[in-house]
This record gives sequence, structure tokens and C-alpha cells, in this order.
Amino acid sequence: MFMNHGSIVAKRSLATALLSATLLASPVALAQNSMSRHAAKAEQREETVEQRITTLHAELKITPAEESDWQAVAQTMRDNATAMEKLAADKASQPAAQMTAVDDLQTYQAFAQAHVDNLKKLTASFQTLYEAMPDAQKKLADQVFQRAHRQDSSAG
Repeated sequence: MFMNHGSIVAKRSLATALLSATLLASPVALAQNSMSRHAAKAEQREETVEQRITTLHAELKITPAEESDWQAVAQTMRDNATAMEKLAADKASQPAAQMTAVDDLQTYQAFAQAHVDNLKKLTASFQTLYEAMPDAQKKLADQVFQRAHRQDSSAG
């Protein structure tokens, strides 16, 4: 199945908007972080995920009837952040001095794969919510994700 550019952009926008709190750090940087700094960053990311959940809830104008589907999306976002945090903690415990270039690439691969796996889970839960939205709210959601994509493009 071929995807047109708009479809790819829409999927990227979805990922950007919903996973903006889940950052993929360089594997070398992760390995070099101390555990105390790592714990502080984890707490900050958790707050950021909760902030993003709250912001999206408001931006998408989630109705009481949609709350159950929304809670599934929010929980997926939390679970994904927790999974990435666990992976980061596991990788940060590896001494950087003992990491080879291959180890570094394998670490990057593990983060990329976790990101893809998490995105699949998030897309599935968001799709359920999106499909239940009336057309006007779908259009609003599309605009929210397009705006998030533009902001990320201009920041990078």
C-alpha cells in the first residue's frame, strides 16, 4: 500500500503532537547521565506528559461522551512514557566507557524500535477516539496536529 505525502505528514504530525514529551536522546548521552540526573529528568518528563495530556484534552475539546476513549489515549501516553523511561534507565546504567560503536548503534536501534512500538499503540488508541468524533471535531483535531507539526518544524 502506498502512502501519499499528506498521509505521511498527518502520521508524523500525530506522532509529534502526542509524543512530544517522549524524547529520544542520544544513546551515548543516556549512558553518560548519572542516575540522580536521570531520575530528575524522569520526573520532569512525567510532568511534561501530564501537561501534554491536559493540553490536548482542552485543545481537542473532549466531551463527556468521549472521556472513556480519551482516557485510553491518555493512559497509552503515560504507558509509553514509562516504557521509554525504563529503557533509558536500563541504558543509562551501562558504563559509557565500555560501550563500543556497535553497542551505541544497538542502543539507538532499541530506542527507535521502542518509539515505533509505542507509536503503534498510541495510533490505535487515538484512532478509536478520532473515529468516534463528529466531523467538526475531527477537523479541529486535524488542525491541532497540523499546528503542532508546524511548530516542531520551525523549532528544528
